[in-house]
Amino acid sequence: QVQLEESGGGLVQAGGSLRLSCAASGRAFSNYAMGWFRQAAGKEREFVAAISGSGINTYYADSVKGRFTISRDNAKNTVYLQMSSLKPEDTAVYYCATGRARYVTSTSTTDFRSWGQGTQVFVSS
Repeated sequence: QVQLEESGGGLVQAGGSLRLSCAASGRAFSNYAMGWFRQAAGKEREFVAAISGSGINTYYADSVKGRFTISRDNAKNTVYLQMSSLKPEDTAVYYCATGRARYVTSTSTTDFRSWGQGTQVFVSS
């Protein structure tokens, strides 16, 4: 069972930036795609970004495309989410999750297995 721990959340003003990190335990980190999701208060958890095991292929929700960048360092078993030009509507708890294969086969929450506890991001206007 992979253990995931997110960090890097906090309070930021609109237009600012944050970088989230997700550290994974266990071996064979590069064998699995990774994803970032978020859940705002009273809303469903939604896809934000995903990256293949090699890091070559990345996918983004339309709402964050051009503002967020997902990356990974397989030597450090860590995936990152660089968030720029943040908006109040980006306020949410952000979760990382492990995909079921090396490639991103889906952006549905049901196709990701291990989840972290989440890190809160609050963007003030």
